[in-house]
Amino acid sequence: MTVDLRHLRAFLAVAAEGNVTRAAARLHITQPALSRTLRQLEAHLGVTLADRSTHHLELTPAGLAFRDRAAAAVAAVDEVLDPVRVGTWPLRLGHAWSALGEHTGRLLRAWDEAYPDVPLRLLRIDDRAAGLTDGRTDVAVLRDPGEIPGVHTECLVTEARLAAVPADGDLARRPAVTLADLAAHPIAINTVTGTTSLDLWPPGTGPSAVVEVANTDDWLAAITAGRAAGVTSVATAAMYPHPAVAYVPLTDAPPLHLHVAWREPATHPAVPALIRLLRRLQAG
Repeated sequence: MTVDLRHLRAFLAVAAEGNVTRAAARLHITQPALSRTLRQLEAHLGVTLADRSTHHLELTPAGLAFRDRAAAAVAAVDEVLDPVRVGTWPLRLGHAWSALGEHTGRLLRAWDEAYPDVPLRLLRIDDRAAGLTDGRTDVAVLRDPGEIPGVHTECLVTEARLAAVPADGDLARRPAVTLADLAAHPIAINTVTGTTSLDLWPPGTGPSAVVEVANTDDWLAAITAGRAAGVTSVATAAMYPHPAVAYVPLTDAPPLHLHVAWREPATHPAVPALIRLLRRLQAG
């Protein structure tokens, strides 16, 4: 029995839906056909990918590990077969928020000048790994990413943290603020890709309330509406200036570490060139 892309798509649909019936409807096939395809894939790999013993299907540890590899493989095939991109092979640079801050434009211009035949696509992806683990990007710039299986990370630079506050509020008029100053106000926290958590404050001194958001746009909206303050990096001030937001130095918060990250082996031949250019821009 030959395993092909159909088996990977079937598994990914099951993983996404958590239910064989819904996954079959998504793929427009019958439930028995999908179950048979999943069993064929498991037989080929010699492992159980999904625990079907409960009403809500759960991936096994092997299934969780295989999911990212399968997603990356399917994304790579879809990229190759996209008729819009025939004759080009874009290099995809992901970021979860703020990219390289003030250096973002310099990077894109320098790349276009040095490598005009290789399109560089900058993609904001609301995912902690900015699309690296599921094959949507080839390289990513990430802040304090931690350990990501199969991904190599290298610190490029440290960035100071800032408070982001409503421009018409009392904190906006101060030359600098502290974490204690912010704790008197609700804090907007991006729970999907952000680097701010309640652990930033010493125990028992955290903010009066938390406004949870899922992306940078919603984070900014909460601040501009006067519903919350935020904590971010200097890169955000460069990438998201807003007349209703004041970015104020935050004196007692640790800096953030901006990393470049890529899969090994690299998923695009131009990955090493991009990493060299990132190092040079941040060093200069």
